[in-house]
Amino acid sequence: MKSIGIFFIQIFLFNIFIAHTWAQDITGMWKAIDDKSGYARAKVNIYKSNEGQYEGRIEEIYPLPGHSTAFTDKCFRCKGDLKDTPLKGMRILYGFKKNLNRPDEYHEGHVIDPMSGNIYKGKIRINASGTRMILRGYIGTSALGRSQVWMKVD
Repeated sequence: MKSIGIFFIQIFLFNIFIAHTWAQDITGMWKAIDDKSGYARAKVNIYKSNEGQYEGRIEEIYPLPGHSTAFTDKCFRCKGDLKDTPLKGMRILYGFKKNLNRPDEYHEGHVIDPMSGNIYKGKIRINASGTRMILRGYIGTSALGRSQVWMKVD
């Protein structure tokens, strides 16, 4: 009976090891797809900061078809120090940490929506192949928010 218990503990620990080994990393270049229009809006570089948290900066902006880029150059609706910040190079993701309980999730971060100027709490889930991630921005509980699918570029 004791050997059966040890066997199940070994299986459990092995599964944890495998899950962390196969967990995909979110660093790299991503294409942000607008959840309302379905068009790509920006190319964002996600990297690990010196503090060990994940951040993302806009590298390239894609205007919506039929719209001018004049209104997408700066964060007109942002508040405080972010007001009129050029969108190219702007840090829009910060503070994300790998969720140790869910290897496919990054949490406790924040997302800046440059179109509204609002800052939301955020979490990220990445698929098993590491080619798609879902960025969820929310206020309070994650049930009150919206999600965007991002596609890996590189």
